[in-house]
Amino acid sequence: MKEFYRVMLGKGSMYAQECREQGFIGADFDIYQDLTDSLHEDWREFNKQFIPQYLEANPGKSKIAAGLSCGFLWTICKKIQVGDIVLSPDGKGKYFVGEVQSEYRYVPGAEQPHQRQVHWFEETIDRSEMSDSLKKSTGSIGTISQVSKYREELGGLIKGEVPKPVLISTDETIEDPAVFALEKHLEDFLVANWSQTPLGREYDIYQEEDNFGRQFPTDTGPIDILAISKDKNEILVVELKKGRASDSVVGQIQRYMGYIAEEIAEEHQRVSGVIIALEDDLRIRRALKVAPNIEFYRYEVKFDLIKS
Repeated sequence: MKEFYRVMLGKGSMYAQECREQGFIGADFDIYQDLTDSLHEDWREFNKQFIPQYLEANPGKSKIAAGLSCGFLWTICKKIQVGDIVLSPDGKGKYFVGEVQSEYRYVPGAEQPHQRQVHWFEETIDRSEMSDSLKKSTGSIGTISQVSKYREELGGLIKGEVPKPVLISTDETIEDPAVFALEKHLEDFLVANWSQTPLGREYDIYQEEDNFGRQFPTDTGPIDILAISKDKNEILVVELKKGRASDSVVGQIQRYMGYIAEEIAEEHQRVSGVIIALEDDLRIRRALKVAPNIEFYRYEVKFDLIKS
């Protein structure tokens, strides 16, 4: 089955038109050598090899930024398969769409030397025609985001069909699709109003240039929100329950925290977690009794009618 990826082609899509005209996607990330013999099947091996090189070329960057950048590079060079579909914003409200045609190639001297050949379709996708959730996924900060869960909608958009809004979830761990939809909006609210929340007093959402802590990529899925303490000594994983089964949420946040601890955190940084849900959940509370580094928050929705 084809996978779908949103790929930024340079800061502010500065290389998008060139890539479309010359038939490729590409990247550099300050690593200028042929990677053909270094594209391990396990991206973690790739990161271990190239994070030191990235940090040497960018001494002011954090290990988080280095891990993200190397992960993005591996995705472009290795994870994306021939036949997968890529969407690249043109910087003017539209997305170029194409199918990957070749394996990795290295082009010395090019602005983006790490390349994959792409057959770009004549059709483009107008951002205004996307569903809100697809807009958020394709508009996320970062070089690459996987958007395969929107393959039906994207397939229709490529054919010129504007999707109708629906409330469904194909995730088998979702117990309540209505709560799932509500908590997708909660994620937007938290990001927009982070400084006014209790968490915002102690933590900032991770951000470094083009990297942002919303839908932060890991090897087991994206973290809803990744934050870092104001003293930089603690990394916080925030996961919204989103109508999912309790055991699924607890297991997922533990996997995310393990990934952050093993692959991202500096030696002096500890890793903590927060689960946020609409209703109190005894099963989550009991599970967290033996996970003291994870806290549980409940949120309230208030709605008033004010006569004017």
